[in-house]
Amino acid sequence: MPDLREVMNSAAVTRALTRISSEILERHGGASALGLVGIHTRGVPLAERLARKLHRAEGEKVPVGSLDITLYRDDLVPVGPQPVVGRTDVSFEMEDKDIVLVDDVLFTGRTVRAALDALFALGRPRSIQLAVLIDRGHRELPVAADYVGKKIETGKDELVQVRLKEIDEADGVDIEPPPGKKR
Repeated sequence: MPDLREVMNSAAVTRALTRISSEILERHGGASALGLVGIHTRGVPLAERLARKLHRAEGEKVPVGSLDITLYRDDLVPVGPQPVVGRTDVSFEMEDKDIVLVDDVLFTGRTVRAALDALFALGRPRSIQLAVLIDRGHRELPVAADYVGKKIETGKDELVQVRLKEIDEADGVDIEPPPGKKR
């Protein structure tokens, strides 16, 4: 069993998403021109949760899409010789919408770069912002999140594990030390 360090429990995840949804509404003055797009895998349920919170606060449904960025990545070799391509489903018009791209962890910035390429292949939104549950630093590209649930300090070789009840049956965020090292 790896030596995990919990950085967020279920209640902390919920509070972070509530705060992010409030910040989104404040910045946009409402939800009427918003669309959320979650990056597979864990960005999708996070986007869906944010959309529900926005709907409860404003009474307006916010469209949610899902984005698979596998073929837009610049690191396909490390990902695997036969990448598994998931489904992209952005079934709403992005033009004249402010899109909030949603992901679980912001690390090097390469996932976000690939997501931007994939989004622009689908249309041209009015603006794109980034919401992440965790910002762990170590950027390799000039990418910054507009909305952050929690900023944490990690070693570059540590693993950040986000668990969401829709996928993992429980919510939480843990840091795992590099293989072969104990805390």
